[in-house]
Amino acid sequence: MANRIPTVLTSDELMDKAFHRASKIDKTGATALDHKKKTALAKVTASGDIIATTLNGYVDRFPRIEKGEDFFPELVDLTIGIDQYKQSLGAMNWASNRVEKLKNECLRNLRRTKDPEYIESLRNSFYGRLASILRQISKDLLFLQDAKNKFRKLPSIEPNVATAVIAGFPNVGKSKLVSVLSTAAPEIAPYPFTTKGIIIGHIQDGWRKYQIIDTPGLLDRSLDERNQIERQAILALKYLTHVLVFILDPTGSCGYSMDKQLALLDSVKKGFPGVPMIVAESKSDISKSGSDIFKFSAETGENMDALRANIISKLKSIRFEEAE
Repeated sequence: MANRIPTVLTSDELMDKAFHRASKIDKTGATALDHKKKTALAKVTASGDIIATTLNGYVDRFPRIEKGEDFFPELVDLTIGIDQYKQSLGAMNWASNRVEKLKNECLRNLRRTKDPEYIESLRNSFYGRLASILRQISKDLLFLQDAKNKFRKLPSIEPNVATAVIAGFPNVGKSKLVSVLSTAAPEIAPYPFTTKGIIIGHIQDGWRKYQIIDTPGLLDRSLDERNQIERQAILALKYLTHVLVFILDPTGSCGYSMDKQLALLDSVKKGFPGVPMIVAESKSDISKSGSDIFKFSAETGENMDALRANIISKLKSIRFEEAE
């Protein structure tokens, strides 16, 4: 998405671009007056078109986003702010229309006059009004410049692909699980409010493809320990999660007791009501607890086929229900 968004110029850069192009124009004419008028007409047309076309390009090539209960709009609202985003794009549209109107008005007056001094005055006045319009939207241009950079950093997650999200404390084996389950090397992508970025893998089952995601920094603390912004980030993630896989480490090598891990499990369940959940104990090659919770080792492969089949089964049922 970010690849199709053009580079956003500042108001000064855009004005310089228009003036630079116009300054190179010099038309021939039958008389001195004709030369002056044709040159002025071409300069006004070129400078006005450059600015209007550039602003229209921003409006056309930035993505259309409406607020809604879905992953991407929630994420964009959280990281960029949809209201201000729409307002800034609206300012581009207003400025482009205003420039077109001023350009056409100036061209009409230039065609009518036979006064060389008035020709110069009209052109200079037009340039001044162009600069004034761009100054009025300077903050919006800066906002869109920042928005482009933020769009570039958003993770390339496919919201319409059934997705399993991995949860649990750090060092319980989540990243290793994603890498073993994935058909190729998982991608590490930025995500707001995580320090390491999210890890995105894919599970292939025949012609079907599913996503599996580890989100370090998001689902490794109790929800009531988080600030409002972090909770919003989890809310965005919730729209993406079709199946939640919670990993417990009974060996203690992760640095967290089972009591703390089970408390986090309860918190995650409350934060994702109604989401199908798989709970499994990792590192069975090191130690096994006496519980009846499913056990696996991503290191040795023990019970990995069964865990993979369970995840795929739940993801298949989600897709089937959505298809109906």
